[in-house]
Amino acid sequence: MSKIITKETYEKLKKELERLKTEERKKIAEKIKIAKEFGDLTENAEYQSALEEQKKLELRILELENLLKTAKIVKKEKKKSNKVDIGSEVEIIDLSSKKVLKFKIVGFGEANPLENKISQESPIGKALIGKTVNDVIEIKLGNTVKRFKIKKIS
Repeated sequence: MSKIITKETYEKLKKELERLKTEERKKIAEKIKIAKEFGDLTENAEYQSALEEQKKLELRILELENLLKTAKIVKKEKKKSNKVDIGSEVEIIDLSSKKVLKFKIVGFGEANPLENKISQESPIGKALIGKTVNDVIEIKLGNTVKRFKIKKIS
């Protein structure tokens, strides 16, 4: 399934991939070369550690290549919409506690709870996408089902 990301996130991931392929591969290759000089590779902790690091790096490179190949890029638009979508700022009220929560719905790789940015792939994000003001959503959190009402979309 393709991930939905913004152009900015696409570019950020592309830069990370390029850095991993050039700088990080060189660093690890150098670590492996130095570790080989310590002798017996079967009992060489530095060598084993460098190989493990290389494995993790190559997995991350494959993950990024696949993500960038299959990602669906959306534009961040400041359009007025009556439906929740990526880029929407949403105000919801917890129907049991009456607590008001504010979120910005963002694409893959942009979520940041400290900035109240939640992914469209999160349980709340999935429940909100496509909904309108006054819609009530239900979200299962652990063993409880919470009900929220959408107060505002901007």
